[in-house]
Amino acid sequence: MSVRRLSPVQPESFAFSPETLKKAQAWMANFPPGKQQSAVVPVLWLVQKQEGWVSEPAIRAVAELLGMPVIRVLEVATFYTMFMLEPVGTHALVQVCGTTPCQSRGAEALMEVCKRRIGPQSHRSADGKFYWQEVECLGACANAPMAAINDYYYEDLTPESFEKLLDDFAAGKTPPPGSAIGRQCSAPEGGPMTLTDPKLYDGSLAKKIKIPNLPSKEPV
Repeated sequence: MSVRRLSPVQPESFAFSPETLKKAQAWMANFPPGKQQSAVVPVLWLVQKQEGWVSEPAIRAVAELLGMPVIRVLEVATFYTMFMLEPVGTHALVQVCGTTPCQSRGAEALMEVCKRRIGPQSHRSADGKFYWQEVECLGACANAPMAAINDYYYEDLTPESFEKLLDDFAAGKTPPPGSAIGRQCSAPEGGPMTLTDPKLYDGSLAKKIKIPNLPSKEPV
């Protein structure tokens, strides 16, 4: 694992929004008295949802809220790669899966689109709207290649459909997530190939089958 460091440019301060603080306190309440530090991961995640990334002042605020040393919160934030340690795009955080199934299905072409449209990975685009990374397996191998954009998965991508997604995000839209080819979950391309007759699962066939009445047993 590469060394992860905080951004050299930091805001002067951080403050929990009322909504974020309420959710953080709810997470803390899930743990026994004196064990609130166990909520550090979800609280950091709430901070990231509020700000888009985890700053050094935010780490200090989390440490104060949970009553734990700042270095312990820093250790968690720098260990887990889901925490962004520098500002990301205002419109989209794009994470392209580069693991074998996606790579063999065209992920490199998606990354070339990112390089051309956004710039080098792990840096914000010139307009500040986008930030992209190559990441390890996101668990949607059956619908490769795919990318996670903000909170959702976009699957069965081609360079053309990926370009359209980026156009929509650039325009401030939120395209519906899922398969770009209309695939249902992880069914084969073109639609399901088994259980295609509704009578097999809708109960109508069972209604047509008459079950004979069995003779009742006489008591012994």
